[in-house]
Parts: sequence; C-alpha cells; structure tokens
Amino acid sequence: MTEPVITVERFIHDAQKRLNPDATGTLSNLLGDIILAAKIVSLEVNKAGLLDILGDTEKTNVQGETVRKLDDYANDVFINCLNHGRHVCGLISEEMEEIHPISATSEKARYVIALDPLDGSSNIDVNVSIGSIFSIYKKISDGDEISVADFLQSGSEQVAAGYIIYGSSTMFVFTTGRGTHGFTLDPGVGEFILSHPNIHMPLMGKYYSVNESNALTWAPEVRSYIDHLKSPDQGYSTRYIGSLVADFHRNLLKGGVFCYPASTSGKLKSGKLRLMYEANPMAFLIEQAGGQAIDGTGPILERMPESIHERVPLFMGSKEEMKTCLSWLTAECNRSHASA
Repeated sequence: MTEPVITVERFIHDAQKRLNPDATGTLSNLLGDIILAAKIVSLEVNKAGLLDILGDTEKTNVQGETVRKLDDYANDVFINCLNHGRHVCGLISEEMEEIHPISATSEKARYVIALDPLDGSSNIDVNVSIGSIFSIYKKISDGDEISVADFLQSGSEQVAAGYIIYGSSTMFVFTTGRGTHGFTLDPGVGEFILSHPNIHMPLMGKYYSVNESNALTWAPEVRSYIDHLKSPDQGYSTRYIGSLVADFHRNLLKGGVFCYPASTSGKLKSGKLRLMYEANPMAFLIEQAGGQAIDGTGPILERMPESIHERVPLFMGSKEEMKTCLSWLTAECNRSHASA
C-alpha cells in the first residue's frame, strides 16, 4: 500500500484544524503566499543561466553589498506575493533599508515578516545551492501604522520561520513552534510534498562549517574551539559552502556545527550574519529540531535586537555540541582576561 501524499498546504490546513480549530487562517494563508513566491523564484533559479538574470546590478544594498540581478528579482517576487495576499501588515528585507508597509485585508491580519529573499547570492553564477529565509512575528503596536517596535522583538517571539533551498531539488522547511518539517517540490505537479516530517538533528555531528580564511581575525577562544573541532579525536570534517541555507540544511539533516564568529576588529567586529533575517529564523528552526543556536555568550533567541539590520556572531549545532562550544568560548575567554 502506497503512503499518502501530503502537500504542504494540506499539512498546514490539517495542523490548524487539529491544533487551533478556532484560528482565523491568516497565518496559514500567509504561509501560502510565501510558498507561492518560493515556487516562482525556484522556477527562475532553475533557468537562470538561460535568462539575463545572472551577474550584478549597479546597485548596493543597505548592507553595502553588491546587489545581484536575481536578488532584485527574488525581493520583488516576495513583496508582490505578500502585497497581493495582504495577510501581513508589513515587512523588512535584507535588500531594503526601510520598513515596507502592506495594507492587510482585515484587522485579523496582524503579522509582520522579515525576509532574506536570496541567501548566498554570490554563488548564483557558479550554480551552487542558494535559498530564501523568512521569519514571522505578531504585530505588537497599537493602531494601523507599522512601527519599528513590531520588528524589534526577540527571536523567542517568532510565530513561524523557515527557508527554501534551491538545489538539486527545491525544499521548503518551516516551523510554527511544533517541530521542524521539510517538503520537497515535485516539479511534475508543482506542489511541495512532505518528505522530511518532524526533523530531529543528530546528537553529535559529522561536520564543522566555518570560513577559516577569517581565522586570523578571531578571538583566541574561538580559534581554540575550532582547533578542538579539528582534532583527530573529535572526528569532524570540514564542509563550508558559503551559503547559510545550504550549510544549515546539510547540518540540520546530517549533524554538525556551524560557526560564523565575530572578528576582533574591522567590519565583522559585530559578526557578519543578520539577527533578524538569518540568525533568528535559523535558531527557531534548529531548536525545534532539537538543536541550539548561540551568539557565543547565550541563546540567540533571547537576544533583543537594537536595529532591523543588526549583525551577530552565530554558532549552531546540537544542544550537547553548543554546551561544549560555550564551555570552550567562556573558559578561554576567562583565562585570557585573567592573564591580562
């Protein structure tokens, strides 16, 4: 007897009916808008080499990075789908400096969303896996106007988060706080099909993922921790793609540690990854899969953002791995302070 085919829309609908039958359906519909955008972007990514959407534009984004043509395209697709659905009051994007307000269809549509429309875009031209990341919060300010306070909430306040990875297959991975689930796009029927229900991250990993070209800029305690992972008795191998979604996805399924430490000086002194667009949603996903994300001193999800484009250090792995990580970072840090 064949297993029943469960689409992501059916999964979301059934979960709502089972867990919250009195819900308005706004969050479910909002996720549907994101799924539609993901399908459109996936289609363009898969034929990018045949279209004039590879390479750079002449613009830089608020992060000071060169905007790729496909960055622009993905940002527009997500905004258009969210504008059309009107199940969200406003959004922020890694590609835009300011908040983008949206007129919701009703007072019940009181959600805001943070987007990284195309993560890993520097890999587009060489056909490496890239992705999109989203994070959803409830609007907390009074009235119809969107406030920056609606976005500057700790990651523990997220009501949903997820990513889409555009690789050898396209996958949609998300959580609403009841486990992390993965769906693979079947191009024949144009639907995301449940392929990875209730993902559990392995207790101990196989890989560590870090950009070791930055090693000379790391604090001594970070270098000591990476040396610990590299030691023969630990059994970790290096895997680093340079696309957060791709590195995270591999480690979520296979186990491992992801690190992007801050530098002791220069432009990466506060870290490289963005709290609102990358660290918070990935932290929510990994914790729902049994792992943990920290900034080197404590949980990412407890960190209160100070700006919508804030950058942070990020370390992710199983809870046991992050316990070890934190012990190395704090022990080495305390020793260095004592010797000073």
